[in-house]
Amino acid sequence: MQPSIDTQSLSALFAPKSIAVVGASAEATKIGGRPIDFLKRFGYAGEIIPVNPRSSEVQGLKAYPSLTEIPGGVDLAILSVPASAVVGAVEDAAKKGVKSLVVFSSGFAEVDEAGRAEQDRMTQIARKAGMRILGPNCLGFANVALKANATFSPVIGVGQATPGRVAIVSQSGAFGAYAYSLARGRGLGLSHWIATGNEADVDVADCIGWLAGSDDTDVILAYLEGAKDGRKLMRALEMARAAGKPVIVAKVGRTSLGAAAAASHTSALAGEDAVYDAALRQCGAYRAKTIEEFFDIGLAISSLGLPKSNRIAIVTVSGGVGVLMADDALEAGLDVAETPADAQAKIKELVSFAAPRNPVDTTGQVASDRTLLDKVLNIVLATGRYDMLATFHAAAGLSPEFGMHTAELVGRIRKEHPHLAYACCALFRPEVAKAIEETGCMPFEDPSRMMRTLGALAGVARAMRTKPLPVETPKSAPAPKGVLNEADALRALGAAGVPVVPSAICRSADEAAAAAQKFGFPVVAKIASADILHKSDIGGVKLRLADAAAVRAAFDEVTANAKKAAPQAKVDGVLIAPMISGVVECIVGVQNDPAFGPVVMFGLGGVMVEVLKDVSFRAAPFGRDVALDMIREIKGYKVLEGVRGAPPADLDALADALVAVSRFAAAADDSLETLDINPFVVRPKGQGALALDAVLVGR
Repeated sequence: MQPSIDTQSLSALFAPKSIAVVGASAEATKIGGRPIDFLKRFGYAGEIIPVNPRSSEVQGLKAYPSLTEIPGGVDLAILSVPASAVVGAVEDAAKKGVKSLVVFSSGFAEVDEAGRAEQDRMTQIARKAGMRILGPNCLGFANVALKANATFSPVIGVGQATPGRVAIVSQSGAFGAYAYSLARGRGLGLSHWIATGNEADVDVADCIGWLAGSDDTDVILAYLEGAKDGRKLMRALEMARAAGKPVIVAKVGRTSLGAAAAASHTSALAGEDAVYDAALRQCGAYRAKTIEEFFDIGLAISSLGLPKSNRIAIVTVSGGVGVLMADDALEAGLDVAETPADAQAKIKELVSFAAPRNPVDTTGQVASDRTLLDKVLNIVLATGRYDMLATFHAAAGLSPEFGMHTAELVGRIRKEHPHLAYACCALFRPEVAKAIEETGCMPFEDPSRMMRTLGALAGVARAMRTKPLPVETPKSAPAPKGVLNEADALRALGAAGVPVVPSAICRSADEAAAAAQKFGFPVVAKIASADILHKSDIGGVKLRLADAAAVRAAFDEVTANAKKAAPQAKVDGVLIAPMISGVVECIVGVQNDPAFGPVVMFGLGGVMVEVLKDVSFRAAPFGRDVALDMIREIKGYKVLEGVRGAPPADLDALADALVAVSRFAAAADDSLETLDINPFVVRPKGQGALALDAVLVGR
């Protein structure tokens, strides 16, 4: 069951009507002085209350010696005091009934265990009082519309960001300040800017969940280094998707070195990067690979909106650049659908040597006939086939004459086709780029970057439209303790609805021969021991046994090999099972991730998983639609569709098996250490799939 997120209690924090500053300073350049300066200078309409035991007035405002002596209520108290004084200030806030805290002070869990203990103390006091904490060791936040700048970051002093409908949440204060500056420089309108610090209480998931219900936010940009509670993060992302609010994530720590650095920086558990990647995708969030992409997509969503489909028209004045853009579009997952034949004929009538198919090349003729591009665009867009448009104008934006004409043309297209996600590319004079931005179109100077951004935009739109069916959390069913032998592991999986090969553990050669006779030849014989996980390595497996004599001989041989190779191992007997073949051998596994709990892995067996690491992950539990996405995601998916005359595999049976494994893992939860089903054979379409071997380790 995914954790709930209490968003109601966060409104007093992020939309406060009164703010007290504990450790208030008369000097606006000091940490305790900056919040008061920012609040006053930029016009915060709420009450500002300095707290300083040595001053009766701070920056022209009446000051109080402590929180408890403030006469009225306090929504938010900012703590800008030494670490040694923080717990006392939190106790005062609890006595006063303060609703929320922002703790600037550092020297807590990010430093050492003594600091962690102090952080835990302040958190316990706050929770008992029903008071929320942002921080400690954080830069704070800014509610841009309310001008509530509860931060000491100097970037605010340089100038306020433009009010808008994009929120930025960052676990890193330094990156958060950098992001605020970039957003302000690029004209990205912000609703909220939040830096979470050590996340003693309020974390990135809380912020995303609160913003999902906020009326002033449409897009959420989140910088993530790690998560203590991955399931809570997934819950927040699901809340945002349900509210129709895209979440763009910059998640650092793709390598083991990066993950270690992130963990040391934030004191969060970075977890496996591939699991984060899968969890974000599972919840409809888009993971940006670069900071440039992070902001490009945020700006694109806020400017262009989400397209209804990925069908794009490309119209250019250069054939070569048109080909480049088409290549980039296809790589970005866009559909460069051919222009209808009647539209192509009309374009050829205008310019006999034009390329009309899509990309549409109007050629350099537009330099002598300024109306030509306008006419071609009218023809292409009148088809109603496209929901996205990209145009390339070369250096036209540098010309005062052609530049403003281009801006006027772009403005007309935006007005007549408001549903289009439209971006254009050229070299621009600043005033031309500004005029184009004001139309709601997005200007670029690099055509490849433009196509990557539009591809990401279409991907975000697809993720927002694709909402997985609700999945009921299975009842708790702890996994058996310790390492199970193969037969017991298969039995446990079979009881959970996973299709498994029938088998029997035999304790004599005659018993083995009788079991083989019952199953039908050929059969396989394998040593059954929880102490011997890699049976093939010690000669503990015999395949394709065609008759009773071969089974008896195999029984004696694998038993002898086990005694020789692992004399201390507890041997339960020899497992006899039918020899099963299929279209494809796969591997299915479960790992218990420190952040996300049980996570299911799927991949093709053999070299694909061992060398190429071609696997996909999803957090358990999930439904059939997610399982099918998981299957289609691997690079070797075409093998399952059937290659070189092989029949297509039974994907429906495979998906059902993955769902059953996910339910088993979710029910076992922390009691399951690992599960490895290898091989899992997928048979031809309509013939099902079976787990042939399994290793199950319970905690």
